[in-house]
Amino acid sequence: MKGIADEPQYSVGLLDGGTALCDVIDNYIDEQTVSEKNAFFVADLGAVMRQHVRWRTRMPLIRPYYAVRCNSSPAVIELLASLGSGFTCSNKSDLELVLGHGVSPEDIIYSGVCKQVSHIKYAATNGIDLLVCDNEAELRKISRCHPGAKLLLQVSTEASNPEEGTSVTFGCSLKDSRCLLQRAKELGVQVVGVRSNISSSCEDDQVYLHAISDARCIYDLGAEMGFNMNILDIGGGFNGAEAQLDLIHSAVMSVVDLYFPSSSGVSLIAEPGSFFVSSAFTLAVSVISKKVVARDAKDQEREEPSPDEEPEIQYFLNEGVYGSFSSKLSETPIGAPSVHKKSLVDAPLFSSSLWGPSGDDLDQVVEHCLLPELHIGDWLVFKHAGAFSLGQPLLASTDSPPPPIFYFIFSRDWFEMQDTGVMHDTTLKNLSLVPYFFNSSQTGAALSVPA
Repeated sequence: MKGIADEPQYSVGLLDGGTALCDVIDNYIDEQTVSEKNAFFVADLGAVMRQHVRWRTRMPLIRPYYAVRCNSSPAVIELLASLGSGFTCSNKSDLELVLGHGVSPEDIIYSGVCKQVSHIKYAATNGIDLLVCDNEAELRKISRCHPGAKLLLQVSTEASNPEEGTSVTFGCSLKDSRCLLQRAKELGVQVVGVRSNISSSCEDDQVYLHAISDARCIYDLGAEMGFNMNILDIGGGFNGAEAQLDLIHSAVMSVVDLYFPSSSGVSLIAEPGSFFVSSAFTLAVSVISKKVVARDAKDQEREEPSPDEEPEIQYFLNEGVYGSFSSKLSETPIGAPSVHKKSLVDAPLFSSSLWGPSGDDLDQVVEHCLLPELHIGDWLVFKHAGAFSLGQPLLASTDSPPPPIFYFIFSRDWFEMQDTGVMHDTTLKNLSLVPYFFNSSQTGAALSVPA
């Protein structure tokens, strides 16, 4: 039977030690024609592997379940599967994707809190038993469509800062958890653990302490009702910084040892997403139009600056918030890009704003940054573009496909994975990463099929 190993969906450039990321970007920009300059991603799979090693080193007792909604590119899924990660899927498409890469149903959590009946049945048919639940309506659906499900009770956590308190909160309260446990008992549905709903923007390690303390209370309630609970999911919120990882690990393990000692038999898991992929992806976009306006022209009829005013330049890009910058719509800030072309050291910088191609007032990528003057066809490079940026276009009228992804890995990372046994031997045989030797003096090597 033909599978992914027989028909790879993508190829990977294997880079020598003398090649840099800028060389890779130069290569693909040079291949673009003058008349057609399309945005694209370059993805360093070695960076994903290195983040996994960091996790395994600093969080050895907590198994990662990668949040697929963060970045569902197939190479990431397959690589993390080969590294032994579990997966958290929020919809049927994610479930199909992960199962299609040979991931065992036992290593998948169906995390969507508002699931369609057909999707719950799909999970049941495919042996995906770990489901997340935080309300009675969802519990009743699961009891009808997937009576053999094993539930993780999702509990809301305190906002780590006042601004987060205004956002929508998912998860039941500690008070409501008793009622849900009682209802699950009546419906004959198993509850096997607790999942903390922690924001991806969380920067306060105290949130994890409160979440684990609340989980201990729910475990005690469950034990009174006869549930055998053995999973503690501390959620997400990992931004990729080693200092944050060390801080969380230190705080979490001190409380875990108190409330869930090793003798309790409780398995610890977490749901890192951007931690694995954010730094691995870089997005290159081109300028398709520009406009000079007065810096104080907002809410005024005139737009042209007077001779005494410093102008602002609006640049329009071939990707916007309805495409690769969709995370901006959820108020995730987009960092200022770097200019691809070599500019003079003393080139003047201008107040600039960056916009998507739609012309919509919401399609503002970066509100303010300082850039040298750019021209149509020039390129900008956004680093740390791997999280929440690779989905389908949000506008139904958008006729452009998502930017292609060009995968690469440095030879030192590739051989380290082979020599140190980072990958599982059983999955390495099915891994469809196909190495190509590539360096900055060779062009046309290792293009991927758009994912």
